[in-house]
Amino acid sequence: MTDGGVVAVLGTLERERRTGVLRAGDDGALYLDGGAVVRAESRHAPGPEDLLGGPDPELLALFDAAYFVLGSEVEPQFIDGPVPDAPCRVTAATLVHECRRRRALLASAWPSADVDVAPVVPVRRVRRQRVILTGLQAEILLNADGDAAPAELARRLGRTAFACLLAVRGLAAAALVQAPPLDGAPAAPHDTPAMPDGASALPAGWAPADHDLLARLRAALAELA
Repeated sequence: MTDGGVVAVLGTLERERRTGVLRAGDDGALYLDGGAVVRAESRHAPGPEDLLGGPDPELLALFDAAYFVLGSEVEPQFIDGPVPDAPCRVTAATLVHECRRRRALLASAWPSADVDVAPVVPVRRVRRQRVILTGLQAEILLNADGDAAPAELARRLGRTAFACLLAVRGLAAAALVQAPPLDGAPAAPHDTPAMPDGASALPAGWAPADHDLLARLRAALAELA
């Protein structure tokens, strides 16, 4: 991770056990209680009330929104004050660990972030004899209207934004949706949420990731998919 931005500020707030809202402009916000993240919201991700099925909707929504907030390039601002009670408490290290994992999954599925923000447009002709789709990929193809980007489809389908991003990148790799040809490693556009590059180790002084919580999260994601 780089030393600046939302990630670094979040680490400082955790060490100082601060309570309040860390806002990254229009990209979203993290709500902290005693340094722990208890809620996250982002314009790129559905809220817990929008997710259909699966356990732990609050946890799923928290990690989904936090992925975009942590990747924001907007200068963060923190406002001290009370925050609403919430059922989740997540450390900064756990959020960063999971966001790195998600970024790696997206890159391995399809290296260009262009499809993350573009309308999903299914191709008119499939150039292969056999196609295997996940249930979510089939839903996306059935509901794509040529105008909605993955984040909007996530809201319509009651799925997490990350799950839809990953599904669409898989569809791009299979040449089932329109995507620009790859030429090297295209850079993500400025408004595409992504974790910054940097060292693999957590910053000094950060607690290790909560792997029990991450296991719960991945089980919930598997049920939702």
